[in-house]
Amino acid sequence: MRLGVLDGRAVVFGGDRAADVATVSRGLLPSDPMALFEDWTRVRDWAAGLPDEAYGLTVDPAALGAPVPRPRQVFAVALNYPPHAAEAGYTPPDEPLVFTKFPTCVTGPRTTVELPPGKVDWEVELVAVIGCETHRVSEDRAWEAVAGLTVGQDLSERVSQLQGKPAQFSLGKSFPGFGPTGPVLVTPDEFEDPDDLEITGLLNGETVQHDRTKSMIFPVPELIARLSAVVPLLPGDLVFTGTPAGVGNRMNPPRYLTAADELVSRIEGIGELRQHFTAAHP
Repeated sequence: MRLGVLDGRAVVFGGDRAADVATVSRGLLPSDPMALFEDWTRVRDWAAGLPDEAYGLTVDPAALGAPVPRPRQVFAVALNYPPHAAEAGYTPPDEPLVFTKFPTCVTGPRTTVELPPGKVDWEVELVAVIGCETHRVSEDRAWEAVAGLTVGQDLSERVSQLQGKPAQFSLGKSFPGFGPTGPVLVTPDEFEDPDDLEITGLLNGETVQHDRTKSMIFPVPELIARLSAVVPLLPGDLVFTGTPAGVGNRMNPPRYLTAADELVSRIEGIGELRQHFTAAHP
């Protein structure tokens, strides 16, 4: 199943066409995408039985919103690809390095982001979406807790992120628009192998990040198990799983986003994000 959000309403896709969930279900399912996560198994079963003629909507990709517009918790993981740990000057961690992004930074797949003062960097990431209340799940059952996968950008203002001791990771990564997600949520069964997806970041058409998610030090099931061992995970929570090598602040010389840039973030089998930028208003 591929779930999107159009004009604030949940839709499911069949090819390049969509069905409005509330309308096609005749009100049996809600239009609010966040409410769908409260009974995710029912939603998946319903969508699996939709006939081809139910998909009557033509959708402009530019009109899609965040597939999870109001998550209660947004987790993120640092240094989860060995080459990125190396370019940052660290050895691969023995434990997941977890921080949070504040939920107000979450936006949809095609946006214009106002650049705050400082040095704004890019980080393409696979994002796992939690599909049921999950506490102390085992790693071998962790995929059962995942509603689906989507694309994310962990935009990062490096000055505020690294300011102070300890550093202010959550603040530096939570400016408005710093959590683009989308374009859709894709359930794990749609992939041949959800643990091995091509992930790519492009800046003005040039590939700056490229890897496969199988390179992650801590794959999705291990992250879900480790997080849920401490924190109850809630339906609709987001887990940004880390970024590959190729971020701007590790280039020589460093490269940061400007108002002239276009940033594209792609993951195999899911789709792409596309961000443009404007200078901060005085």
